[in-house]
Amino acid sequence: MNPTQLFKCLSDETRLLSTLLIHSEGELCVCELMEALNDSQPKISRHLAQLRSCGILEDRRDRQWVYYRLHPQLPAWVAQILVTTATAQQDRLSQCLTKLKAMQCRPESCA
Repeated sequence: MNPTQLFKCLSDETRLLSTLLIHSEGELCVCELMEALNDSQPKISRHLAQLRSCGILEDRRDRQWVYYRLHPQLPAWVAQILVTTATAQQDRLSQCLTKLKAMQCRPESCA
């Protein structure tokens, strides 16, 4: 992955916030991102597919849910950019995390 590719992948607000939320939480499923970002399933899924094809995220299936996490082989410089960006976007990220924490039936609590 080169910097141009990374920044193109993260240039959309939905992709950026999804990546930062996943970075913060470890892994999230589509329904959790829908709640946190107040967006539709098709939109979130489309952006997650792009992040996966860029090599930023990987997924795993657990029953009916697909969970997304940062790709474990991301270069250290990418991880550093995510930490710096999360700090710079702390207000926006906090709003999304508050919505996520208020979610009534998150997948792990509904299993």
